[in-house]
Amino acid sequence: MQITTIGLDIAKNVFQVHGIDAAEKVVVRKQLRRAQVMKFFAALPPCLVGMEACATAHYWARELTRLGHQVRLMPAKDVKAYVKRNKNDAADAEAICEAVRRPTMRFVGVKSAEQQGRLMQHRTRDLLMRQRTQTINALRAHMAELGIVAAQGREGLKQLLEIIADKADERLPIDARASLIVLAAQLQALQTMIGTIERRIIAQHRANEASKRVATIPGIGFLGASAITATVTDPNAFRSGRDFAAWIGLVPRQDSTGGKQKLGPISKQGDRYLRRILVVGAHSVLWLAKKNPEKYPWLTQLLARRPFKVVAIALANKMARVAWVLLARGGTYRTPQLAAA
Repeated sequence: MQITTIGLDIAKNVFQVHGIDAAEKVVVRKQLRRAQVMKFFAALPPCLVGMEACATAHYWARELTRLGHQVRLMPAKDVKAYVKRNKNDAADAEAICEAVRRPTMRFVGVKSAEQQGRLMQHRTRDLLMRQRTQTINALRAHMAELGIVAAQGREGLKQLLEIIADKADERLPIDARASLIVLAAQLQALQTMIGTIERRIIAQHRANEASKRVATIPGIGFLGASAITATVTDPNAFRSGRDFAAWIGLVPRQDSTGGKQKLGPISKQGDRYLRRILVVGAHSVLWLAKKNPEKYPWLTQLLARRPFKVVAIALANKMARVAWVLLARGGTYRTPQLAAA
């Protein structure tokens, strides 16, 4: 009757446990409050614990591992196939218990607290960047209602801020100026916070040897390199660079059957933040290739046959595969000419 495998469906306050023994007989099926989880697992002998890789899963995986249990995290979409009928906590826990024992199941590496902290900086910066864009759009829209417009970019924004700060400018009513001053102050505060986070990311990038090697790839700067190294702590979890690119979602979605290959747009699965960084970096490289076609012969030939954005996705896929090679095998990026020599 000793429990050998547990499926744990986690939530904010109510946790569902489904445990079986070596004979695959259900031994325990119960709900736990958040304060009862650690007490319950501390009283159990070491066993296999399966969870979905969702919010707070990495924290619970670390805590249960300290108690001696073997914890495995699985993508939620892979567990869904084992839910028999009608989704509820008990059915989810049973499906997790079934899925964690499958030999072909794919598991997610448990992140450390330090790794999650590095990724939080990227997520926080991304949030502040969106808030900055919203503030700028609001400021421009309010001033446009009064007939005051400026060119796009930093110079245009600088002109609008100067108008707001100039109390002698009568084009702005008193109430409008009071509201715009608040938006200008918020914009300045966001700029300061973004700069603070970026300085921390740069310091971490310079202290990480793997991140500096990944940054040698054209189109990947310190943000992309630090995000990749913080997300992928074990590159050997992927069999090849193609698997890594597929995990990011930079490969075509397949709908093939009967020996007929039918490929669609990219799958957009995996980490959206990494995919966005790689695609934006690929766009910057393509603009350089248009200005200096002799330095990028492969891209120049591809641009002659395919649309710009299609080539950007192909280049982002290549950048992801090269990044995996550098992480798994070491070394730095070499240009094709040097590699051939």
